[in-house]
Amino acid sequence: MIIKSTLQLLAAVALSGIIQAPPGQARKNHDGQWHISSLRVEAAQQITQGDGVIVAVPDSGVSPHPDLQGSVLPGADVITGAGNGYADKDGHGTGMAGLIAAHGSGAEGALGIAPKAKILPILCSPAGQDGETDALAAAIEFAVNNRANVISISIVSGASARLQRAIEMALAADILVVAAAGNAPRSDIVGYPARHPGVVAVGGIDRDGSHAAFSVTGSEIDVVAPAVDIYSTSIDGKYRRGTGTSDATAIVAGAAALIRSKYPYLPAQEVAHRLTATAVDKGPPGRDDEYGYGVIDLVAALTADVPPLGFESVSAPATTADARPDDDAGSTVRGLATLGVIVAVGVGWAFVARRRRRGDDPPPRISR
Repeated sequence: MIIKSTLQLLAAVALSGIIQAPPGQARKNHDGQWHISSLRVEAAQQITQGDGVIVAVPDSGVSPHPDLQGSVLPGADVITGAGNGYADKDGHGTGMAGLIAAHGSGAEGALGIAPKAKILPILCSPAGQDGETDALAAAIEFAVNNRANVISISIVSGASARLQRAIEMALAADILVVAAAGNAPRSDIVGYPARHPGVVAVGGIDRDGSHAAFSVTGSEIDVVAPAVDIYSTSIDGKYRRGTGTSDATAIVAGAAALIRSKYPYLPAQEVAHRLTATAVDKGPPGRDDEYGYGVIDLVAALTADVPPLGFESVSAPATTADARPDDDAGSTVRGLATLGVIVAVGVGWAFVARRRRRGDDPPPRISR
């Protein structure tokens, strides 16, 4: 569907703030992967790099990129029913894949958290169009049927019945589901599927390690990760910078891939427990609504002696779908896009999240 005139105006304003980096600044951009040093990624990668783990990325697809060469499996386009998920038109999905599994080296490359993990790309949110909310459900179903170990969802959604069933199917299949909490001001509560019980809900922090002002808060937040000015891969072999809980979610999904590689027989719920039990506490002592259990600690998650969790729920009690307003069961909004802008280095893309559809509009949608 064509973007409405008001959103076109917002997009034009957003574009005026995009920073284009000339090729000569590539080294600076790569050195600017501040989350790599902050999370001690290189130390964690001395232990494992995600071998043998498949991370599904339901998003805008994943474009071929030198830093992802050999890391992207044939996936699916659940919108058209044809294609392998490689037709990314806006770079968001490619950026998320890069944060998880890019293996770029040298001055210009981007490094992911788990560079030896495999990405399963699933196109469920095409550029410039509305997609059905159930497309996300179809993407999750595809991930379950294609042996994914982790599903990284950088989308905030309404809780349709099919989507709820798909999430339950993934959890029952021992897949770790990681999802973005959402970004203010577009959202004021933790979105779906992040608030679904058993899903790891991810919030964001800034360069100072403080709660990112846009990151939605709530009792469902499990952990937080870097979410501001995050450098990663983009379409056409280029690079991008993004800000939002989308990026934090992909980073946590990469961390989960490391754990699943190091402990291949550990149930998904215990993997989530490792993430929360070893997180670096921030804010008030113990779990809180801004930081959850704290900032993920990759090295501790891979090495600490963590007592078993048992079969308790990963997340705090979540709001049920039945308690949500009727219109919230509708469209989904990409977590990163809810902040308004993606700064794409050398690309110049910007995206504005669409408002939820109301009244007599068509059925539930994935909104972008």
